Amino acid sequence: MAGEAGHPGETRPGSEYGGRWYDRRLFGLCLGSLLVVVAGALVQVRYGSFDMTLGQAWSAVFAPEVILDGQAWRAMLLGPDVPYLGAEFPEGVGRRPLIVWTIRMPRVFVGVLVGMSLAVSGAIFQAVTRNELASPFVLGVSSGAGLAILLTLVLFSSLTAFLPLFAAVGGAVAFVLVYAIAWKGGTSPVRLVLAGVVVNMVFQSLQRGLFFFADDLGIVRSALSWITGSLTGVEWPEFRIIAIPTIVAMILALAGARQLNVLLLGSETAKSLGMRVERMRFLLSGVAILAATASVAVAGIIGFFGLVVPHVVRLVVGSDYRRLVVGCLFAGPALMVVADVGARLFLLAIGQGPAQIPVGVVTGVVGGPYFLYLMRRKQNVGDI
Repeated sequence: MAGEAGHPGETRPGSEYGGRWYDRRLFGLCLGSLLVVVAGALVQVRYGSFDMTLGQAWSAVFAPEVILDGQAWRAMLLGPDVPYLGAEFPEGVGRRPLIVWTIRMPRVFVGVLVGMSLAVSGAIFQAVTRNELASPFVLGVSSGAGLAILLTLVLFSSLTAFLPLFAAVGGAVAFVLVYAIAWKGGTSPVRLVLAGVVVNMVFQSLQRGLFFFADDLGIVRSALSWITGSLTGVEWPEFRIIAIPTIVAMILALAGARQLNVLLLGSETAKSLGMRVERMRFLLSGVAILAATASVAVAGIIGFFGLVVPHVVRLVVGSDYRRLVVGCLFAGPALMVVADVGARLFLLAIGQGPAQIPVGVVTGVVGGPYFLYLMRRKQNVGDI
């Protein structure tokens, strides 16, 4: 991690302000991640109740009647309800391309955006708090957004159209609460993590308590899906929900990469460089909350992903946030697609039929032990 010697590609934050933000390590990471996403997408579109060979899946993905048809793209990206620009999916498309592009590819695209959002959100929180154990899940942001969504589903089902807004408000409230609990003439990495754990536990208990107020079995199943984190059943409407907030958050994260480098130097150094530290922390935290809550709004609470991915990227490209944010933009989607492929195929591989486990289970099984590893390997737990 930052400040520790012995890691490949490790650099001190802020030490390369005058240098290039890109290098061969970053290029290799981005290229490898793109290849993983493509391979994972082919696996995803192949399997389902209507199986295909890899060749058939490849042909369906690149079917000219879809990828060269403007009406098809307007239908997928905008839907039929947007005046003048929206459209219905065209008729006459073959069976395989129709299944792939209306049912299976949306899951891949949503997975890409979810992975991107959680990875970048985790990286920002780790810089803002100067805490390598920080993430949307650990700091309670995911639980706050999840609680807001469950409240809407169980008690105010007529307001489901506003789920992304409620998720953002819930995540923001959770982070402010964590920061207030941890504040004691300032904050420390350990206090922030402990406050996040407390808020996370309280909000998770409230989430479970909401099930006693749900009379509809369908609502209960939907709520369980939100709590465990799943990409099963997502379609183009979910893509349209997450796309704009994610794009805005990613642009702002790239623009704030230098400020994140300065924050890693410490409050006093940042102030001496002319930064208004607390203001910048909350602005950048807002970007991270926007990204994380957009993910929760469509995929539920996917634990530990935002903690693990920034560390994986940091080990490859170093701690310069100009590289780290770009690396997370590519590695996050790749690792999310891999986790989702594992969630889809695990039960099939052990002979349990076409049922799928939630992707949040996969990330939790992998991320939990990694969290413990991080805690044990550092003498000063949490400090960057």
